This record gives sequence, C-alpha cells and structure tokens, in this order.
Amino acid sequence: DAMLKRLSRGFTLVELMVVMAIIALLLALALPRYFKHLELSRETILKQDLAVMRDAIDKYHGDTGRYPDSLDALVSARYLRSLPVDPITERPDTWQIVAPSGDATGAMVDIKSGAPGTAHDGSAYADW
Repeated sequence: DAMLKRLSRGFTLVELMVVMAIIALLLALALPRYFKHLELSRETILKQDLAVMRDAIDKYHGDTGRYPDSLDALVSARYLRSLPVDPITERPDTWQIVAPSGDATGAMVDIKSGAPGTAHDGSAYADW
C-alpha cells in the first residue's frame, strides 16, 4: 500500500528539471537552423520575384515598344497578377525602380530590392 502511494504521487522536481533541460537543449540546437533556413527561403523568394518582374518588364517592352511607368502599370496591363511584397522588408513599396538610359520611353527598365543589408553570400540585396 505504501508503495502504491509513492508511485501515484507524480513526478519529482528533479525529474521535471531533467526533462526541461533536455527540451531546452533540443531547442538550442534546432532554432538556429530553423531561422537560417527561413532567411535562405526569403532570399530565394526575392530572387524569384525579381526574375518574374524583370521578365514582365521585358514582355511589356516587347509588346508595347516602351518601358512601363511603374509596377502598377504592369499589374493593370495584367503582366503581373498583383504587386509582390519584398520578402526581406515584408512591404510592397520598397522596390527600387531603375530608369532607362538614353532616349528609351517609359520610366522603368529594371527593378531592385530596397531591402538594406546583405545576403548569406555576402552580396547586398540592393545589388540583385
């Protein structure tokens, strides 16, 4: 009977501390990897968004003979479904428009990210 009472008491403080220490150790190992993969996925999304928008700019220029005046012009002409959000800044209004040189008509020949900082490979987001 005394043995049954002892078994039904629950966990001791030491047992709970050991379990909490194991959980903390596992989290300490897993979280840095998770955040690194999260940042790498944002960089991949940024590269893909830039490629899609640059392709839309080229198609617009090929169809109309002029460059678009803004990203909204690409959306309204249905070259883009919607204005993409910069995955680094998490805002759609940080894109940097590159104006054409020379006598080309239109206002946007290229687009770059307005995100500050550098990627994992050491290059600046603004240079992509």
